[in-house]
Amino acid sequence: MQPSPRWIRPAAIAAAFFGLLTIFSGGTALFGGAAAKAAVGDAVPLVLWFNFLAGFVYLLGAIALFKSTTWATRIAWVIGLSTLLVFAVLILVALFGTPFEWRTVGAMTIRTGFWLAIAVALSRTA
Repeated sequence: MQPSPRWIRPAAIAAAFFGLLTIFSGGTALFGGAAAKAAVGDAVPLVLWFNFLAGFVYLLGAIALFKSTTWATRIAWVIGLSTLLVFAVLILVALFGTPFEWRTVGAMTIRTGFWLAIAVALSRTA
């Protein structure tokens, strides 16, 4: 068994932090009071629910990365590609006139890039 690349553990810690932050922000938006819901603005419900639930999968991905499991690459691809798909849906509904928040576009860009970068990097080390 060869040693894991040096970037794996920091990426796993970042993924765990990202997951916790995503769960907290999504949970606050979904289950918080009126003020929390108002602060969300024009959230697209599908994107909001996807991101909240994906936060839990981020934690699973973080554990897989940290432990350098054989399935870490697969989960990174699943997260990255599913996020890309939901991002495409966000763009489509926005183009058809559904109100949205630009900060969501930024967040989806970061989420998609983060997980696809990990997936590609893991695929190259396998």
